[in-house]
Amino acid sequence: MTLSEMQKQEVANVLRASLRYKLSNYHPEPNSMPFHTRLLGSDRLALFSFIHSLNTNFGTTIFEPVAVVLATPHFKRVESQAVVGTVISEEAQREIQRIMDGLTTASQEPNKDEEVAKLRAVCQTGRMVKVKLTQIDLLIETSTNELYLFDLKTAKPNAGGFREFKRTLLEWTAVALASNPHATINAAIAIPYNPYEPKPYARWTMRGMLDLKSQLLVAKELWDFLGGVGVYEELLDIFEAVGIELRPELDARFAQFK
Repeated sequence: MTLSEMQKQEVANVLRASLRYKLSNYHPEPNSMPFHTRLLGSDRLALFSFIHSLNTNFGTTIFEPVAVVLATPHFKRVESQAVVGTVISEEAQREIQRIMDGLTTASQEPNKDEEVAKLRAVCQTGRMVKVKLTQIDLLIETSTNELYLFDLKTAKPNAGGFREFKRTLLEWTAVALASNPHATINAAIAIPYNPYEPKPYARWTMRGMLDLKSQLLVAKELWDFLGGVGVYEELLDIFEAVGIELRPELDARFAQFK
């Protein structure tokens, strides 16, 4: 067993609180779909709408707080929606653009270690510029002061968005190095589950932008990194148990739409 009983309760409480809040505040938008309603029933359409609404903020209301619960006992510092710094050097901005140009034209392949080294070399060179970057979904600092900066994404992110995902990772790295040039930085995309299971995740969509060995964690890789080997399976069991527990409340709420 990897998770403590207290952690299991904390994860379960996050799930209960999130679902109950969503249920109590759920009011489907007026949207006449007469054919769908006659065919499937208004209660099923309401449930579909609820699931879609839940999906839009699953990351911030469920995955992020659960990740914090899992990681806190294992790391020195764990934060969600964190800021790693507010300034970046002009030369680092130029270097980021050079890296992006090389990846876009396929004249270079993604290599996290080489990219960090390039940014480290110029992280305090030239004028320092104030920036307000996207907040880090999950920031982790190890006992040896190594930083992990995770950008949590949906299970099937738009392939066209990977250029901006990559730029975000590079900017986070440059900003972190601006305040501490000797820091060890690991910025990565984190995807909570693999929609292709039992097949491997379709990583080809990210090839050419991300260093797949060190800039992408998917499903079990992510959760076991945060909480220890075996946590992924335990987490799924907790989700299932809470789902069974709350099923009468869900059924009662959507019976109102019949």
